[in-house]
Amino acid sequence: MEISVATPEERIKRFMQLIEERMQENEEIANKKKNKGFTQVYSSGFKRIAELFSKYPLAGRLYLFLAEHIEPGTGAVVVSQELLAEEMEVTTRTIRTATKWLEDNSAILRIRLGAGGIYAYCLDPNEVWKSWNTSKKYAAFNTKTLARHKDNGDIKRRLMVMLKSEESQDSKNNT
Repeated sequence: MEISVATPEERIKRFMQLIEERMQENEEIANKKKNKGFTQVYSSGFKRIAELFSKYPLAGRLYLFLAEHIEPGTGAVVVSQELLAEEMEVTTRTIRTATKWLEDNSAILRIRLGAGGIYAYCLDPNEVWKSWNTSKKYAAFNTKTLARHKDNGDIKRRLMVMLKSEESQDSKNNT
């Protein structure tokens, strides 16, 4: 977009607009930095955490670790099972069991990213979030997921199970 600024008054006016835009941008950047290191846990997230710790304490610890490390604005973290095993001081087999249990209980969504035990772990943005509420539209549960053709069916199935679980929770909360 080209703006004509032919007269000195128009130049001054445009200069003031540019300064105002820059100040707004800087304010937005400063506001985003205020939440650095902050993770929001909603009521449903607290319920989830209590349930995890009562049923499977390692799964609760793992869920909290993932929640602490999710990427702001996406609700997901990519990490190897080996790293998780080291952090939790357990074997990779135990991590596989715990992450499968978390997924089976709709606490997380795992997306395998090739060989080597590396997964993207997605948490429900209505339970745990690490950014402004206005950026939730970019959460892992609300975005398009790209996958190889042969993986589409499985990923779609898992996303649908997670989303149906969320819809049933919403209907319970509204009644």
